[in-house]
Amino acid sequence: MPLNLEQIISNQNNYSPFLKKLETIWADIGKKYQESADYYGFFCNGCEDSCCYTRFYHHTLLEYLFIRKGYSTLEHEIQNQVTERALEVCAKTVEYDKTGKTVRLLCPLNFDGLCILYEYRPMICRLHGISHQLQRPGQGIMYSPGCEAFEKQCEGKKYIKFDRTPFYVEMANLEREFRDSVGLTQKFKMTVAQMLIS
Repeated sequence: MPLNLEQIISNQNNYSPFLKKLETIWADIGKKYQESADYYGFFCNGCEDSCCYTRFYHHTLLEYLFIRKGYSTLEHEIQNQVTERALEVCAKTVEYDKTGKTVRLLCPLNFDGLCILYEYRPMICRLHGISHQLQRPGQGIMYSPGCEAFEKQCEGKKYIKFDRTPFYVEMANLEREFRDSVGLTQKFKMTVAQMLIS
């Protein structure tokens, strides 16, 4: 049975407490990210390889609900623009996938190089860029060098531990708690563009 997203959104009492907990996770991520960014002297102000062109899939309903909450704060005219952009991104993605073309399309929330829902952005948008490590269950530690801009700006700097694992664990636990509370078992996988038109 497909997820009834409208029904989930309409029952705000079911998910509001979970979004409050999500904001706490976001604050912890922001603090840890900033500590690492300060150590490296890294700053992101857009680049040619902008992560806003990357197709990221998001796997939690809580991120979906949070971005929809942010969308609801936008003026009606801006909502319409965002929806048009999201529809275009989704249509082009389908077209590119059919032809095997690499999907590099600007996030519909990026206006003039900035995210208009920055405070509501998903987890990967909060974590992307800085050199980090991650340990998946039953696997060794995986290290990532960070984005291209990070590598250029911070070349030669000694690695400081930035472990994403605790944030993924917290997020997974909160999502599980939310799903258990509302009786949802279906998997969730959407891009930001898909979230905005669902």
